[in-house]
Amino acid sequence: MTFNRLLLRAVLNSRVGSRTMFTSSKPDLNNPNWIRVGIAFGSTVFLWGLLFKQRRTDEHEYKVRNGLE
Repeated sequence: MTFNRLLLRAVLNSRVGSRTMFTSSKPDLNNPNWIRVGIAFGSTVFLWGLLFKQRRTDEHEYKVRNGLE
């Protein structure tokens, strides 16, 4: 097969298996999904907490290894 036929076949296959880009309903901006908002902010706070905890642990280990404490 030529390259053009392979490319055409790939394009047709991708269009058949893809979803439409239009949704059946628009999101309601006046009434957000508070569960999803809470999960998003909660996971962000949790990850920042882990980051600061790991930093404190790394700083303590650095000071112990270099005899600063």
